[in-house]
Amino acid sequence: MTDALTAEVLRNALVVAAEEASIVVVRSAYSTFIVEGSDASAAVLDADGRLVAQSMATTLMNSMALKVALPELLADIPAATMRPGDVFVLNDAYRGGVHTNDLLVYRPVFVSGSPAYFTATMIHVSDLGGLSAGGMAPLATDIFLEGLQLPPVRLATAQGIEPAVEAILRANSRTPDKVMGDVRALVAGAAVAAARIEAMIAEYGPAGLARGIDDYLDYTEARTRAALAGLPPGRHTSSYPIDDDGIDLSRSHTVRVAVTVERETPRAGGRGRVVVDFAGTDPQVPAAINASASQSLAAAVFAVRCFLDPTIAMNEGCLRAIEVRLPPGSLLDARSPHPCGGRFVPIYAAMEAIFQALSDAVPEHAIAASGILQPFSIAAVRAPYWIHLSYDFGGVGARQGKDGPDATGVHFGIGRNSVPQAEPVETRCPLIVESVETVPDSGGPGRHRGGLGSRTVIRFLDDAHVTTRGDRLRNAPPGRSGGLPGRVGGFYRRRADGTLERLESKAGNVPFAAGEAFVVETTGGGGIGSPYDRPLEEVAADLRAGKITAGGASRDYGVTVRPDGTLAR
Repeated sequence: MTDALTAEVLRNALVVAAEEASIVVVRSAYSTFIVEGSDASAAVLDADGRLVAQSMATTLMNSMALKVALPELLADIPAATMRPGDVFVLNDAYRGGVHTNDLLVYRPVFVSGSPAYFTATMIHVSDLGGLSAGGMAPLATDIFLEGLQLPPVRLATAQGIEPAVEAILRANSRTPDKVMGDVRALVAGAAVAAARIEAMIAEYGPAGLARGIDDYLDYTEARTRAALAGLPPGRHTSSYPIDDDGIDLSRSHTVRVAVTVERETPRAGGRGRVVVDFAGTDPQVPAAINASASQSLAAAVFAVRCFLDPTIAMNEGCLRAIEVRLPPGSLLDARSPHPCGGRFVPIYAAMEAIFQALSDAVPEHAIAASGILQPFSIAAVRAPYWIHLSYDFGGVGARQGKDGPDATGVHFGIGRNSVPQAEPVETRCPLIVESVETVPDSGGPGRHRGGLGSRTVIRFLDDAHVTTRGDRLRNAPPGRSGGLPGRVGGFYRRRADGTLERLESKAGNVPFAAGEAFVVETTGGGGIGSPYDRPLEEVAADLRAGKITAGGASRDYGVTVRPDGTLAR
């Protein structure tokens, strides 16, 4: 568009359409995790499968799924057969989806009788079967143990939800009413976004809107390539381990990457591109530590974007400048029937490997390895079922020149809030959140300290099953340039007498008795630089804030606390 102001208004209108859809889903959903955690995603795509815009709360894990899955939907259900009011759904991990509990919903927007755009919404619904309630099956050895699989199907018409599809969803859920409430919320969100796109078509005209979108994507591509051109060209390699697959605890697995930054013109502001090649990554395994291609694409794009201007929009234009190569049949591009429910384990390893490769390339923006999210589910032992699905986050690795943030994780798979507040969870489930706190001395010591991990204690008022899925609980996130690793966390049972029993990091349906407590401790981030170079005043500030103990100051930083409270090294 020649009018810069009009172009900017249109760009924001597209994002707001997606954002409004995600808000509608959160406000309409039934599941605690969605309503209280605000974890909902929405996007606008065109009929060519291009990602036009995503909501501000949409995670790359979800927007990449919505992008990759749309061509699969159109392959099964041709656009020519679609009618106004139709809504479609799928969750097939091998065709762009994430895992069985993540439903991808699409609604076509018509121009001159043919679908020109698609609005899309996505959430992790309450439950769709599988080994464990809430969509977590950490010990699954094939996809069939993870829950109901849906190929692309028509979910609704202008007359409402398809009765046959509703019957299938209800029959495969422990919480059928919540699932159908979540599904209707997804449909409502897509409908709101579609109405906003139809209004834009009316305002700008079909050709005007199409030109505006093309300009938007081209503008984003140009900014992305200019930012990539500012990185030092070259090839950098790295790898990151996965603790275990939950089945064979003696064997680790590794994600490997080569990141090649290319500059097409030597002048500043020229066209850059990056190739992210995961050749050499370990093969897929019959365990829940594989990922679908859409999720690995998200990890690569997110990690690269962390080294670029954060104001660059996330849409198809950005993707044109980033080439991602995934070895078929690897941990990052699993094929049926290998399970994909534990997808965040390999893709967070992929993200970390890219971080370390680009930290070598751009040391002034280096980051040490981080603790990652530790998801868990808590569910009723018997009907009527209640389910609480949540995460806690590890500490972020130290950045060059900065300490790592505490207990926030470096993540790209969660929505606005993601960790539900304690009070609403306590009103919905028979449990009490007794405490949430950071863990002193858990951040990796260094000139710049890694972020602290956290500790959450949940006391049960009724018998319950606990399912865990964690990693970096055996191999601590390493530091850089002389920095030390973060402290590993874990999952625990606290018995009535106060004794602690460590659970496996990937455990399914562990029985807890009423009165026992479930303890989640997350892993701290690695440090950067020698801890002996940390100034005394910063060690003193950490002591005052409770981030380290006197023992930690002595052990990790060589600093003694004198009887009068002063410090000496």
